[in-house]
Amino acid sequence: MITGNVWALIGAAVAALAGIGSAMGVGIAGQVAAGVLAEDPKKFGKTLILQALPGTQGIYGLLMAFLIFIRIGLLGGGMQDLSVAQGLYVFASALPIGLIGIWSGIAQGKAAAAGIMLLGKRPDQMAKGIIYAAMVETYAIFGLLVSILMLFNLGI
Repeated sequence: MITGNVWALIGAAVAALAGIGSAMGVGIAGQVAAGVLAEDPKKFGKTLILQALPGTQGIYGLLMAFLIFIRIGLLGGGMQDLSVAQGLYVFASALPIGLIGIWSGIAQGKAAAAGIMLLGKRPDQMAKGIIYAAMVETYAIFGLLVSILMLFNLGI
């Protein structure tokens, strides 16, 4: 039988899965950026800004994993003995950012890639490309917010 503490640690791992979305999104944007740079190497700094945007989901997932570690006492040296129900609650609190982070990171990478293509043709329109990619970020932030609210309202 899986203990409550193990469920909580599995939850921290699920939250960290948001990094998959970031890695894929940054990779998608980076592929397009390399194509733009082949035409105009001077656009490196601008393409890098757009490529970095999908990396935030991984940061949010890592933040949530650390919050779980702190909440259950793992980082403080006094890990709580959680019931299975409490562990499952912690696990459930990690799901929003873990799952939303995967999908939004990929989607943001695609939006950033489109912004990089826009930058390649119309450098003066870079801000519009950033805005399109940032719109996807909203949902990652919502996922993180829901995860945090769930974690800190568990009554542990």
